Amino acid sequence: MCTEGKMVKPQKVPNSHMKHTPYDGSSKPFTIGLTQLEPERWIEPDEALDFYLGEKARLLAASRETVFAAESGTEAAQRELLDFLTDYLPRRYPQVYRRENGAMIAGGRRVALDDDAPLVVAGSLIQDDLAVMERKAEEWHLTAAYVAFPSSWSLAEKFGRSIDEIHAPVPGFERGSRNADLIARMFDNLSPARFVERFNWAVNVDGALHLPKSKAEGIGAEPAQLTEDGTFIRIERQTLRKLPRTGAIAFTIRIYSDPLAALKNRPDAAALARSFVGQLNELTLPQAAYKGLVSKREALISALLSIAG
Repeated sequence: MCTEGKMVKPQKVPNSHMKHTPYDGSSKPFTIGLTQLEPERWIEPDEALDFYLGEKARLLAASRETVFAAESGTEAAQRELLDFLTDYLPRRYPQVYRRENGAMIAGGRRVALDDDAPLVVAGSLIQDDLAVMERKAEEWHLTAAYVAFPSSWSLAEKFGRSIDEIHAPVPGFERGSRNADLIARMFDNLSPARFVERFNWAVNVDGALHLPKSKAEGIGAEPAQLTEDGTFIRIERQTLRKLPRTGAIAFTIRIYSDPLAALKNRPDAAALARSFVGQLNELTLPQAAYKGLVSKREALISALLSIAG
């Protein structure tokens, strides 16, 4: 489906220069946290585009069923999302994307536009993972997804499930909770003209993009030792938009992963570190356990206070 000028092998994820820092107080953990998004910021390619696309291609070739799944009948929604992207990308980023004889040039790769499932093609153009939610049986369900870079979950465990079932393990988002009801209403009422985004952050001892294994731990987990170079801040940027023709909701999920040590290179490092400490201290024990931070919180706070000075 796609070719490149040189083989991209698994390697260290390029530094994102900490483009997004939701732990600065702009986004509170375990809240819905949706904000308005200007359409021109829908997709944000950067200099690591070829690396991400190479990793996606490698994972798809190695185990397609691990990263892609689609229910029968979702082709129209997949196609609608692909059509939006193939219109948007060369218009918004002509220096990165261009149409060429039934294909799209995306950075250093050529992606055939009719050589695979539309969602696979769409996901092969951008660094973001893609998910499609459709309303059926009075609930929104995950009906198609190309997710190469999951954050402590697997597509197999979430695919086909309702939004309530997907969020069931998240503290404060259980079925019947206020957050669950708000999400259902928001999905129902989202206008196709409106783009929204939200952020999550996590802390891992592995900087890889593909992290399907759950990091949740018990509330009695023993303290762990961390190093700045071996500790990674993982940011998940999600965008949502409702597709006007099919009424499906399209998610984009972009992953950024940087070593904690990179925080020291920012001019606002001290302020960011202090804000991060504040968010860590505010986590309840169940929230910290869900994020896998019961064992890491003390050492992480110590490292951040050292950066704050």
